[in-house]
This record gives sequence, C-alpha cells and structure tokens, in this order.
Amino acid sequence: MKKLSAFLLSVSFTCCCFSQIILTTLPSGGNKKAAVTERIGLTDVTIHYDRPGVKGREGKIWGQLIPVGYTDQGFGSSKAAPWRAGANENTTIEFSNDVKIEGQPLAAGKYGFFVAYDPNECTLIFSKNSSSWGSFFYKPEEDALKVKVKPVALDKSVEWLKYEFMGQTENTASIGLQWEKLMIPFKIETDYVKDQLALFRNELRNSRGFEWRAWNQAASWCLQRNVNLEEALLWADTAISTNFGGERSFPAYATKAGILSKLGKNDEAAAVMKMAMPFGTMNDIHFYARSLITLKKPKEALDIFKVNYDKNPNQFTTLVGLARGYSANGDYKTALKYAEQALPLTPDGQKSSVQTMIDKLKDSKDIN
Repeated sequence: MKKLSAFLLSVSFTCCCFSQIILTTLPSGGNKKAAVTERIGLTDVTIHYDRPGVKGREGKIWGQLIPVGYTDQGFGSSKAAPWRAGANENTTIEFSNDVKIEGQPLAAGKYGFFVAYDPNECTLIFSKNSSSWGSFFYKPEEDALKVKVKPVALDKSVEWLKYEFMGQTENTASIGLQWEKLMIPFKIETDYVKDQLALFRNELRNSRGFEWRAWNQAASWCLQRNVNLEEALLWADTAISTNFGGERSFPAYATKAGILSKLGKNDEAAAVMKMAMPFGTMNDIHFYARSLITLKKPKEALDIFKVNYDKNPNQFTTLVGLARGYSANGDYKTALKYAEQALPLTPDGQKSSVQTMIDKLKDSKDIN
C-alpha cells in the first residue's frame, strides 16, 4: 500500500509539472507582483510588472543576468529579444491619453514594455503587443516607439525591482526603473491644456452642463491660462444666460469681462461689469477692484471701491478698499485716513497687516 501511495503521488506530481497551470499561485521564483499608477496632468499612467529580487547576486545583474542588447533566449519565436523589464509575464504600461516619451509622441493605449540594456545607453521599447508572455515572442515590427536613455548609477542597492514616479510637475514626470545599483529613467509629458479642454467639452454636454457654474468654471480656466479665448467667450455667454441660471451671477459676468479684456475689447468689458455691479456682494466688488489695480487701472479701481463703500459704508472691507484705491492713485494722505478708520474694525488676526499698511502710508509708500 505504501508503495502504491508513493507511486500515485509521483504520477500526480509529474502530471502537474507537465500540464498547464490554470489555478492562481504565487509568482515563480519568489518574485512579487506589483502595479503603480499616477496621474500626470489628466493622464493616468499605470505600470503592471513582476518584481525580481537581487538575492545575493550583487554585481551579477546588469550585463550578466540582464544581458546587453538583444539575445536569443532559447524559447519562443524571437531570436533577438530585449529584456522584459521585470520578471515572469511581460511588463505593461498604459496611458489614458496621448503622451510624449522623451519628447517622442505615443498614442493613448496599453503597451508591452521592454528594455534593451546597455551600460552607456539603454533602448526602451513600447510594443503594441501587450499580451504575450515576457519577450519570448517579441517582434520589432510591433514596436510603437523606441527611445534611448542613459542609465544612472545608484548609491544604495534596491533589493526588489521597482518603478517610481519622480520629479512631478503639472504635466510631466519621470519614471525610474530601479534595481540593484542602477536606475533607468525616462520622462513622460502630457498635453494638459489639450486634455483639459477636451474634458470640458465632453462634460459640458452631459448633466454637468445644465448649471451655470460649470460653464463659468470652464471659461474662467481659459481666462486664467490665456488659452482658447474665443470658445471661452461662448462658454461665458452660456453661463450668464437665463437658460442655466447665471444671469444674476457677478462671478460669471466678471469672467466674461476678463475674456473680453484679454481679447482687446475693453469697452465691451467695461459695459459687462457695469451690468454686473448690482449682483455683486461686498467681497465680489472688493476683489474685482483689486484685480483692476493688478491690471494697472488705478482710476477705474478707485471708482469701484467708492461704489462698494456707498453700498456698504463703514465696513472693514470697504474702508480697506478705499485705502487701497487712494494709495494706488498716489493719494497717501486720504488712503491713511481710511486705513486708520479700518483699524478698530479689523478682524482678529489681521490687525498687524492693517498696521503695516498704516506704517507704509505714513512713509508715503503704496500698500498694494
């Protein structure tokens, strides 16, 4: 009986070894499955990979375990295969929008990611085939993009291979493949403005577009970035229309006026703001006047500060507004009078700021 049991166990083990493994187990070789995702601009970048370990092979990874260039791995159809940029299954990288890799364009999509290692200059390969196992079936005709980058030596050894996002800006980031004492970095750039405008156009057509704030948000974004102004003006007009409820919204009128001003239509901008004044809160009007100071329009700013004071007399905000308005026009004596009137009304935590204004005005210095 014992011999029969041993025989059956042996047969079972042999069959498992030579049959297809269809159940989920840990990755072979003790490697670790991993994924890393980050948004660059509005583009989601996702990398799926298996993490091999150094496991005491320091100095034997690069150029040995990972050969230089392309090699015949002795299996599969490829006789000149790059490294799979990880372990086990091939590494994949996916972009939700079009990107640039090291300055070269790459369309949105999912790609197999390979590396042809070289100690001086590595070749990164983004393959249209993202579903094959490893690089055993690599075909150069399936390359969507190839770029060259220089590897960077690391001070400390990285035991488990990893991908890390670094040096992020609004629309760029670098990804570093790090293992043992080497990093292979590459830069990703997105067209954030293009992606944002496309998203605005799409969202304004769905349920989000049935409210004036959405149209104003899109128009205001364009105004702040000084892009797409002609279309932004149409969005601003929609925001203040009766259809979407913004016909009494001071911010919506201010956005339209700002766009008109950017387009050189200053008289039209002034007319729009005249229409907006009855709808503005004390703070709305105050910050609009301050924006005129920023635009080097001190006389117009003072006029607005005066209107705000007439509507809201003897308020801290309007008194400070008059101080700023007269200061912007060089009348420091009158500005000082209003700043001193504002001081006793100053909210907690702001008295030092108002006192600084007063000190500056006493020295005939502009407080804006």
